[in-house]
Amino acid sequence: MAGTALLAASLTACTGASDGGGDDKGKAEPPKPKAAMAVSVNLTGDQVKAGQPVTLTVAEGKLAQVKVTDAKGTELPGKISDDGKTWTSERNAPPAAEYKVEAQNTDSQTAATSFKTSAADKVNKVSINISKGSTVGVAMPVSLVFDNPVTNKAEVEKQLKVTASDNTEGSWGWLKDYDGKDRVDWRPKDYWKSGTDVKVEMHLNGVDSGKGGGLFARDYNTDFKIGKDRRVQVSLDTKKMTVTENGQAQKAVPISAGTPGGKKASWSGKMVIMTKEGTIRMDSQTVGLENAYDKMVDYSMRLTWSGMYAHAAPWNAQNFGRANSSSGCVGMSDSDAAEFFGQSQVGDLFEVVGEGSKGRAETGNGYGEWNLSWDEWKAKSALSGAPQNG
Repeated sequence: MAGTALLAASLTACTGASDGGGDDKGKAEPPKPKAAMAVSVNLTGDQVKAGQPVTLTVAEGKLAQVKVTDAKGTELPGKISDDGKTWTSERNAPPAAEYKVEAQNTDSQTAATSFKTSAADKVNKVSINISKGSTVGVAMPVSLVFDNPVTNKAEVEKQLKVTASDNTEGSWGWLKDYDGKDRVDWRPKDYWKSGTDVKVEMHLNGVDSGKGGGLFARDYNTDFKIGKDRRVQVSLDTKKMTVTENGQAQKAVPISAGTPGGKKASWSGKMVIMTKEGTIRMDSQTVGLENAYDKMVDYSMRLTWSGMYAHAAPWNAQNFGRANSSSGCVGMSDSDAAEFFGQSQVGDLFEVVGEGSKGRAETGNGYGEWNLSWDEWKAKSALSGAPQNG
């Protein structure tokens, strides 16, 4: 091109000499054609490194629009810098993904490219305690348990969002699940209100959970509704279980709870009905009580991971309302258990009060966060500024 430009200049000078330069003097040079728009992506080798933002850079000019979409057509959101030179994704690149890029500059030129993201060395996954579309009781927390450790707790927590139809106030709190895995729960400040619709969004795709944890490879979400306001209280002193529904007391049911003074005592404090398991086999050896029992038990509802239940216990009928003599569970007659099981919801509050318990279970042994004050619970958030020890 330099040679061509020089040649053009020589011909013009020669022509000017032949006719005196009168006609062509001052004539403008023809405009140079615009260079094609070119963009580049922040590749490491031939891929964008997963777990980091995607950056698109324009070679010349300024960006006006950028659209980055994956193989399913889902757009990766991002922003153009103030100087118009770069576009940066708002989220990290997820692992093992393919994207196409469509860009336009301020001169209405367009450019397109594509890229792949690197695979994750390790992938972390999440288990969610509330299934989509379910109805739960007023004490049910949102509970997320992670397959691998989460040391980058603050960054992970930033990607979690709970939206309630009545703007319920609440907070995330980190703890260890009963099996030792990292877990984060969202608890309202006060119990949920009946009829509230709740949506949980976990924008974790591409987020690094920290040392030893790996990247998340997908987003998660769930939604649920708050059902009737049912609360259960068991008195170890009176050996009775009282249920209130929407603030109105129902009948008191005679029960027999755990035997005081040892491993067979019941846990006390505020718990939550975790699951309605129905008829299950209960073997005392699985909870460290040697050969105390091994039988099929009806109308079983779990209260702790360590094996405390409310259930039918017809073999202990002589002690209902008279003595606490079980191996830790709250037992009642078949008829009372059937009615209680039928009316109860997963997420109902279940509180044990009175003398003779073995104390409160660890917070992660079930859903024990209601035993903490609101300030104590908020301090468990990784965004509270308080140190997080799992």
